Amino acid sequence: MVPVKSITIVLLYIWLCTAGDSMAQTLTLKEAVNTALQNYDVIKAKSNYVKASQATVQQNVLDYLPNLSLSAQNDYGTINGQSGPAYGFGGLGVASSGPVLDKQNWNAAFGGLYVANINWDFFSFGRVKGRVKVARAILNRDEKDLEQEKFQHEVRVSAAYLNLLAAQRLRLSQQRNLQRAETFKNTAVVRAMNGLNAGVDSSLAKAEVSSAKIALTKALDVEQEQANRLGILMGISAVDFKLDTASITRIPTTFGQDTLQERAHPILNYYRQRIEVSNEQAKFFKKAIFPTFSFFGVMQGRGSGFSTAYALDQSAFSRSYTEGINPVRGNYLLGIGVSWNLTTIARSRPAVRAQEYISRGLQDEYEQVDRQLTAQLQLADNKIINAVNNYNEAPVQMKAASDAYLQKNTLYKNGLTTIVDLTQALYLLNRAETDRDIAYTNVWQALLLKSAALGDFTVFINEF
Repeated sequence: MVPVKSITIVLLYIWLCTAGDSMAQTLTLKEAVNTALQNYDVIKAKSNYVKASQATVQQNVLDYLPNLSLSAQNDYGTINGQSGPAYGFGGLGVASSGPVLDKQNWNAAFGGLYVANINWDFFSFGRVKGRVKVARAILNRDEKDLEQEKFQHEVRVSAAYLNLLAAQRLRLSQQRNLQRAETFKNTAVVRAMNGLNAGVDSSLAKAEVSSAKIALTKALDVEQEQANRLGILMGISAVDFKLDTASITRIPTTFGQDTLQERAHPILNYYRQRIEVSNEQAKFFKKAIFPTFSFFGVMQGRGSGFSTAYALDQSAFSRSYTEGINPVRGNYLLGIGVSWNLTTIARSRPAVRAQEYISRGLQDEYEQVDRQLTAQLQLADNKIINAVNNYNEAPVQMKAASDAYLQKNTLYKNGLTTIVDLTQALYLLNRAETDRDIAYTNVWQALLLKSAALGDFTVFINEF
């Protein structure tokens, strides 16, 4: 009797996998990258940082405008004066003013004070412009940071996509290997029951089926991990993807240029802009030692319910609100002033030196990244050569392994070879399929590595 139960389980599992794939919509690499750029929270955060820097630039530009203040107050109270010194300690003080009388009285009336004040630091040896330059340099840095984050995320998503594609192909290879193991196990069991082969053949065949099932489970585990990784990078919760397999059944038509375009690489641009921010901050600190020239002007209007004759006649006042707040006297004041904190000369020098050292450190980081990208480009070229060589050898290995398995399987069915030879042929065929799947993917992984080293994602994505 043929064990139908095992075959039924395997066929049911394969049908569920293929049915699920047929119902799922095919996800192309470009769709995966675009979805990831829209959904990834780190990119959203850095986009908000750019907007914040834009607002900071606007704020620093508006700082050059003069300060214009308007003030109005209505009061009610007495105006007893007193000769003698006074100090408004802690900001506590009053502005009551009036004649110095020989005794206290409680005559009170309304009063009003209206002030317009303008203050403008019209020349500060470029400190305002320096703040604007620093703010714009920070904006450029945040924009470059966003660009390099998008670039690196495109590379990460593409790598995860290729890894998942390879994992799915390996899982299919393990499914085919399990089918072959089930088939020759059934043959071995039937021949052993009929006395054509030793009973140990059926035991060995069953062991091979168990091994194939374990290999399939491991392949499924790797596929699920890669699918989860891709889902996280895309910012979605779905982890069941049907990928576009047609794109990697060929090799790329071009492998990009061979030199690193320093000015165009997003990562180098970001590191270069960090240096620019530090340099602008050092220039700004140097300008702190200079004085500030200011223009100021005041316009004042004042009303009072007390008459000009109040000093001689303490009854010459009115408690009318409208008479008290009506401004009957006015004053103005215009002037130019200069302020110079001489201690900033000593304080600014250490700040400038510290910022210059920061600039040197950032320059060292830039040089390190530049060397790493150059080495990565050389490595990518070597990987491309090796991957293409393996790609060309994979079909040769696959055909030889397929022919060997077909031959050994036919011989075993006719009792002309042992199960050990058939098992070895099965193993060689499974390894050939695995090497083929990996070889196809490695060519594209090598191209992706070179695209990342060149700083040009179009070298890779334009092939899809």
